[in-house]
Amino acid sequence: MKLLVTGGAGFIGSAVVRLAVARGHEVVNLDALTYAACQDNVADAARSNLYSFEQADIRDRAALDRIFDLHRPDAVMHLAAESHVDRSIDGPSDFIETNITGTFNMLEAARRHWAAQGKPAGFRFHHISTDEVFGTLGETGQFTEDTPYAPNSPYSASKAASDHLVRAWAETYGLPVVMTNCSNNYGPFHFPEKLIPVVILNALHDRAIPIYGKGENVRDWLYVEDHADALLTVLEKGALGRSYNIGGENEARNIDIVRMICALLDEMRPSGAPHDRLISFVTDRPGHDARYAIDPSRIRNELGWRPSVTLEEGLRRTVRWYLDNEAWWRPLLERQGVGQRLGVKA
Repeated sequence: MKLLVTGGAGFIGSAVVRLAVARGHEVVNLDALTYAACQDNVADAARSNLYSFEQADIRDRAALDRIFDLHRPDAVMHLAAESHVDRSIDGPSDFIETNITGTFNMLEAARRHWAAQGKPAGFRFHHISTDEVFGTLGETGQFTEDTPYAPNSPYSASKAASDHLVRAWAETYGLPVVMTNCSNNYGPFHFPEKLIPVVILNALHDRAIPIYGKGENVRDWLYVEDHADALLTVLEKGALGRSYNIGGENEARNIDIVRMICALLDEMRPSGAPHDRLISFVTDRPGHDARYAIDPSRIRNELGWRPSVTLEEGLRRTVRWYLDNEAWWRPLLERQGVGQRLGVKA
């Protein structure tokens, strides 16, 4: 297929681009190259004649129409989004404009293209979202595809709105869509403002490792390359109008994740051991959801997909990757907001 991937220079999007090209798909990477994007993320894919790049903002409808007309994709994988909760607390407008208005523009551009091509049966608009739209869980239970939406941050609210738009365009206009909501991703090329890369890089620099609250917030961790595989599986085999929750089947408290990383660094970089001496508990962020957990029954039973990477193996691969790729992460530390405490304006 020829895929139009939005946000393909970001963390998850670049994993999708790399895997899709490796599997022989033609990929058009549409990315605005905002602060969290990096062209180096897709350097290997860019060497292939299956890859092309379009720098454009999904808030620019005219640019989207031009790109659809030029490339005529068979499917869209829509990942472009503002995604950092802390940044959404300090500056929610970017999240409203990109995640809501940008998704509206993508839907309208895709609908125009689909109609112009005679509404081909094989066309797909795959909207990629997050489990954060479901809000927070107590000590038990899991999110299913039927869990009511209850977002608690500007980020998750903007993603919830985008999910509703996609569903409406499917119901009202017949646009052939599939949707996914994923748990927390981690792995290579993770931009250094999220928990796992912050822990690794702060430890390498012998700096305090900040843990929000008591570190007891629970997340379901999904290795990014597993996620990319799941997304292509849903694109190719998912039922139209259906949503699929994608989880890593790896629940862990934040503090336990941090201690696991510190232990790996003690092993791989013993000169700084013990790294857990750097753990520092800081004031929690506003509206911090207590627990996320995905019930992956639907994607497992209907599409035969399960994650292949355990949390222990994924963290080991991730720590090793950061140790081996300083040339990638070092320049990113200079980007706006990186290394600063965000999300406290509330």
